[in-house]
Amino acid sequence: MLTSTIITFREVFEAALVVIIVLAYLKRTDQLRYVRTVWLGVGFGVTLSVLLAYVLESFLGGLTGATEKIFEGVMMLTAVLFITWMVVWIFSSRNVSKEIVVKATRAAGAGSAIGILLLISFAVLREGFETAIFLNAANSAGGASLAGALLGVVLALMLGYAVFRGSRAVNIKTFFRVTTAMLVLFAAGLTSHALLEFQEAGLISPVIEHIYDISWLLDKSSAPGSLLNSLFGYTGRPSLVEMGGYLSYLIITYLLYIAVRRSYRTETD
Repeated sequence: MLTSTIITFREVFEAALVVIIVLAYLKRTDQLRYVRTVWLGVGFGVTLSVLLAYVLESFLGGLTGATEKIFEGVMMLTAVLFITWMVVWIFSSRNVSKEIVVKATRAAGAGSAIGILLLISFAVLREGFETAIFLNAANSAGGASLAGALLGVVLALMLGYAVFRGSRAVNIKTFFRVTTAMLVLFAAGLTSHALLEFQEAGLISPVIEHIYDISWLLDKSSAPGSLLNSLFGYTGRPSLVEMGGYLSYLIITYLLYIAVRRSYRTETD
């Protein structure tokens, strides 16, 4: 449940930020005639996102056996790629909220209803697409929950409303840092689980089936083990390939972080 909540909370809030910024700009510049266009864009984006999620779930539901495991593994790795792209963007952004403001202001400043409609629709659809991919991957890993997803949506909308009302208690920079760190661990777990799916489908060898066994201490079927498994990919009996995938992802992400920060310091010197 918590995994679904974090995913939808993060993605819905990102989409809500763009909507909030555009609405605030329109109000500040007395262009309220475009407010309806903003909500029309939200409607288009949400509708297309729901259709995409339905198609994805329908397609996956028709697969069985090794084919299903391979497809689930591919979907998990696809989610990992999206998360990594998002993380690198966060790493390279000097001011995330400012970049969103500039993009939104540019579209609204053009005074074009089409431009605003496309900006909002694309922002909502992009986050909706990522949400569908992430939740599908989480569901394959056993960590998805409809109640958790809905809770994340509600919390994101509440936070978005607080931002719109000008609440100083909302620190967007901290929000992105915390959720990005959790997504990195989630992606590492998905990498490990995708390799497990490929193992079970017979595509790859585990090399060493179980490099250790601490399931007697914390089994992933227990309440705390299930939570850690759905959030961070915990397993008490990992194969060498699973553990190698998990650690490799964390190392690669850390190296990307170092490279991006080094590049940033070089630009500012």
